Amino acid sequence: MMSPAYKKFLVFSEKVVPFLSRPALPALLLPNGQHLFSSNAICRYMFEVSGVESTELCNQWLEWEATDLQEGKRNILLTSALPYVNNVPHLGNIIGCVLSADVFSRYGRLRGWNLLFVCGTDEYGTATENKAREEGLTPQQICDKYHAVHSSIYKWFQIDFDFFGRTTTEKQTEIAQDIFWRLHKNDFLVEDTVEQLCCENCKRFLADRFVEGICPHCSYPEARGDQCDKCGRLINAVELKEPQCKVCRQTPVIRTSKHLFLDLPKLESQLEQWLDKSTSGGDWTPNAKQITRSWLRDGLKPRCITRDLHWGTPVPHPDFKEKVFYVWFDAPIGYLSITANYTDKWEKWWKNPQQVELYNFMAKDNVPFHSVVFPCSLLGAQDNYTLVNHLVATEYLNYEDTKFSKSRGVGVFGDMAKDTGIPSDVWRFYLLYVRPEGQDSAFSWADMAMKNNSELLNNLGNFINRAGMFVMKFFEGCVPVMDLQHEDKRLLALVGWELQQYIQLMDKVKIRDALKHILNISRHGNQYIQVNEPWKKIKGGDTERQRAGTVTGVSVNIACLLSVMLLPYMPTVSQTIRDQLNAPQSCINTMLQGTGTFVCALSAGHRVGTVSPLFQKLEADQIEALKKKFGGQAPADGIVRALKAQKAEKAVITAEVAKLLDLKKQLAVAEGKSPEPAPQKSKKK
Repeated sequence: MMSPAYKKFLVFSEKVVPFLSRPALPALLLPNGQHLFSSNAICRYMFEVSGVESTELCNQWLEWEATDLQEGKRNILLTSALPYVNNVPHLGNIIGCVLSADVFSRYGRLRGWNLLFVCGTDEYGTATENKAREEGLTPQQICDKYHAVHSSIYKWFQIDFDFFGRTTTEKQTEIAQDIFWRLHKNDFLVEDTVEQLCCENCKRFLADRFVEGICPHCSYPEARGDQCDKCGRLINAVELKEPQCKVCRQTPVIRTSKHLFLDLPKLESQLEQWLDKSTSGGDWTPNAKQITRSWLRDGLKPRCITRDLHWGTPVPHPDFKEKVFYVWFDAPIGYLSITANYTDKWEKWWKNPQQVELYNFMAKDNVPFHSVVFPCSLLGAQDNYTLVNHLVATEYLNYEDTKFSKSRGVGVFGDMAKDTGIPSDVWRFYLLYVRPEGQDSAFSWADMAMKNNSELLNNLGNFINRAGMFVMKFFEGCVPVMDLQHEDKRLLALVGWELQQYIQLMDKVKIRDALKHILNISRHGNQYIQVNEPWKKIKGGDTERQRAGTVTGVSVNIACLLSVMLLPYMPTVSQTIRDQLNAPQSCINTMLQGTGTFVCALSAGHRVGTVSPLFQKLEADQIEALKKKFGGQAPADGIVRALKAQKAEKAVITAEVAKLLDLKKQLAVAEGKSPEPAPQKSKKK
């Protein structure tokens, strides 16, 4: 039952909402004159104002209700490339898909869009079988172990999925097999025999990731059987020079096997027609368009969708019952099955291109599968699927001047970030600041420290803290009366312009560029405070005290705006600012509507909370220690072992041992341990 106190807010008259062309039900008129429309938002508001905690069951109900499409709103389906379950994601993986998608998802909700954000672990295929073999576990045990690792990492980075699922589910089998049979019925599958590498020692066909060799295009010595990590070209395993079985290191032989192919040439004209419409009407990043064009320019070829593996979605065709679907046919279907595991209304999102806009976030190496292979699968299935409208691909993030490498101990991986003592919001800020939007970029410890100390501490944090402190110190914690002069109006116009630029860029998914406008606003604010010197004027006569009040009131309102603009980037810091300013919840929903309007959220007399610094300085010695810790000392042991195996000269080995000992000393110092090695027990004669 609804209490009488709330009944007065419920209004069903068309006149109350003049900006709508037709009545929207239910509607809740808030005390500030705004309206809430979805029953989900209304229920949450009522819990909030009544001070009653909603139960877990109620929260689940509210989440399910939120999966409905909403008339008159943008309905946005947002996916982040499914990370392979078999390893721990590094910073480049995190910024390339889940973090970028999370920022846009949070921003979309601020804009009032009806948004569903799904992701999950990609769990089938050779990579998982390989990892299971390495760790002495079953593929399912590997999936369970690493799904939990991924989940905890993304939770720490505050990635706010609606649902983070996985592909090893019954729904995945059901939906993938349905799409397969539709393609088969519509005659978009062809049979062919394939030359494959077979390891006679292991007595098995070698799927792509079970074989390594020299790339036929760029001669990179560690190319995989499906793709070269250096030049990015796709490879057929039989093209590799000097191939080796990854399990036993024997040279495989070529054998033939019968497989099914998706007939991409037959779907090419449909694909081109759809691509013309999608790329011209949507926000595709330049690299996504370029990579897709290069695939089409070279002419599409039939693409194998089956594999001689055990770990995968079974092919339901009786002639291919020993095979599973190739992960690149199967994995993108995971978006559909993960949504289906979240809500039984999944088809309203995935079979509704007229009402739903689909955003895909990924790194550039995933583009062809999302712009060519997966759309062709859905087009060929002919079931009115929602196809991607906005394909957002980053370039690569490198680590310092090299690549991330787990085996060489180079770079920060997701499970290590929290152990550095640096808050997740600071990690988010820096990764988004250097997001590789138009070209490859690099993570740098020195640059991270500099951006933290200059942009967060001295610019953003300094302005917000001073604004709040002036209210506490000079005006007994209450926002003073503001009498706006020409100079104040000029500042407000400047801030309003920066806000509008931020919205225009974020609407176009220019996440890194939009962040600069937040920092510009705090720079304008710092300059405004410096010029007006309210700490001096407060000691003067009435006019000067009034001036100090105006400057303080304007500044604290700008700080409130910044808390809203920061929410997609730094959710904890954003909440902390609003808590310190005791800002009303309504400020979140007002300023980012339409083209953006900077409103006075903290009017005269508003009481702020307790203000304290938001950021801490990153010290040079702390950063130097972290740089050494993640710099990759581990391979030195391997160099020494390799030299001994090659029976190298003693002097060469001694020199490498000396280097190794020196590196171990540096690492010990960096970790705060004693650099002296533990005393060795003497060997008995």
